[in-house]
Amino acid sequence: MAKALDLEEQEQLDQIKHFWKKYGNLISWILIVILGAYAAWNGYQYWQRDQAAKAAILFDEVERSANAGDLARVQRSFADIKDKFPGTLFAHQASLVAAKFLSTQGKSAEAQAALKWVVGAAPDPAYRDIARLRLAALLLDGGSLDEALAQLAQPVVPSLMGLASDLKGDVLSAKNQKPEALSAYKKAWDELSEIPDFRRLVEAKLNALGVDPLASASSGNTK
Repeated sequence: MAKALDLEEQEQLDQIKHFWKKYGNLISWILIVILGAYAAWNGYQYWQRDQAAKAAILFDEVERSANAGDLARVQRSFADIKDKFPGTLFAHQASLVAAKFLSTQGKSAEAQAALKWVVGAAPDPAYRDIARLRLAALLLDGGSLDEALAQLAQPVVPSLMGLASDLKGDVLSAKNQKPEALSAYKKAWDELSEIPDFRRLVEAKLNALGVDPLASASSGNTK
């Protein structure tokens, strides 16, 4: 009985050796690829966390410098985060903060450059479109009306459509294109139905142009 078991075990061992001889290299390479991919993924995750942590520190520096009114530190810390961590959301947040501060310091060209960078580089559509609207507002203030309209001609995320239409109305008003401005303001008034405060501002602009959107809406409902 013992000899039978020994023969059976030897046969199984021979089968295992034969299998490993045939497929051993393939299995080894598959394991190497799997373990290598796992190690690379863990390394990438660690790198991302490290990048985000370092970017967060620089973002905080931009924000604190802006609150303190320190122009030189804002410029320096913003340049650092933009150069070292351009792929992080913190870098794009810092750009929005820096642009707002720079515009208050009379650095419109620098503010526009910061916003254009977000428009072109931000992976998040919301950040991109916020930057686009702020850029259009700066262009309007600077008298670059056609450039502002070019920015506003681009589609934006639904939550910003009303604000984009309102700003478009401002630009068209500045260009003395009253019919087009009225159309943009009416569109903004419709799109801002869920944001009463902004809607009242648009309503005031329409009233200034001789249009009562509430009366128009009421007459439309009675038809």
